[in-house]
Amino acid sequence: MSRMATVNDVTESVFIRACRRESTPYTPVWFMRQAGRSLPEYRKVREGVDMLTACRTPELVCEITVQPVRRHAVDAAVFFSDIVVPLAAVGVDVDIVPGTGPVVGSPIRTMADVDKLRDLTPDDVPYITEAIGLLRAELGGTPLIGFAGAPFTLASYLVEGGPSRTHAKTKAMIYGAPDVWNALCERLTAITTTFLRVQVDAGAAAVQLFDSWAGALSLHDYLASVEPHSARVLTGVADLGVPRIHFGVGTGHLLAAMADAGADVVGVDWKTSLTDAAALVGHRALQGNLDPCAVFAPPPVMSTMVRRVLDDAEAAQGHVFNLGHGVLPESDPDALTRIVDLVHEHSTRS
Repeated sequence: MSRMATVNDVTESVFIRACRRESTPYTPVWFMRQAGRSLPEYRKVREGVDMLTACRTPELVCEITVQPVRRHAVDAAVFFSDIVVPLAAVGVDVDIVPGTGPVVGSPIRTMADVDKLRDLTPDDVPYITEAIGLLRAELGGTPLIGFAGAPFTLASYLVEGGPSRTHAKTKAMIYGAPDVWNALCERLTAITTTFLRVQVDAGAAAVQLFDSWAGALSLHDYLASVEPHSARVLTGVADLGVPRIHFGVGTGHLLAAMADAGADVVGVDWKTSLTDAAALVGHRALQGNLDPCAVFAPPPVMSTMVRRVLDDAEAAQGHVFNLGHGVLPESDPDALTRIVDLVHEHSTRS
């Protein structure tokens, strides 16, 4: 039976306790991209509304964020937004093109381009504060996760001009113009830190830093050109006292470094077992890591896969169940609800 949050103090919720590596009566679960295209109610409220407009409309953000909590009884809500929202707020010509993703009108390639990128202030994103105010009233004891894109992933979009399979232009800048690269990442570090602080100041109970493309890097390049910037973001919100989750895709070889960047919880994709991950991250909780395609498996198979993740997580000092990446748009919402029920049922402790 799924459990709706009943604790009024979100700092004592099962999700936050798991992030702090404290004992919990059962394993908490939420899904990356749980508020999105897999839900018919989401598609209905998004009809005729472009993504950036939706992200700037507090009432719509509130409704979309709460939808999966109502439907699935997940243990945490994740703020509905997009990693390019703070970039658009500081004047970057960026659009979220359906079927493609973020597309930047004028890619950044030179120091002069970097100099045009100004800092973010809370006044640039008043809709964030307003939306979270609405959510605090709606969510009650269910904690809200704020999030932002990590400097490397944001920089990749800005340099490439959009999504890339090879990140060739990004790596060319890292190797051939490290001064430009570091200046860009330093500017993005400040923007990202402010964006996360605005969310926590408004009421977010945890934050997740997404470094979606970090898996494209070698460990050497990550440590030299990326980790210092992510570390400054995570350090920049440490005084706020909320759990900090750090996640990337294809980052099995980077998990120890991502943990050392300052994470309290390390997100693990579906390609690395939680047992192996636990040996790499030290005294930190883990998040993950069911294959997003498990929702398409027959129920008995899906149940076995859920149990396997829970079994692997026994090696972790704390565990938040999640997919190993985001919910796929074609996922059956009922299958996601069953996963929540299975996690709660199989992890209940006497």
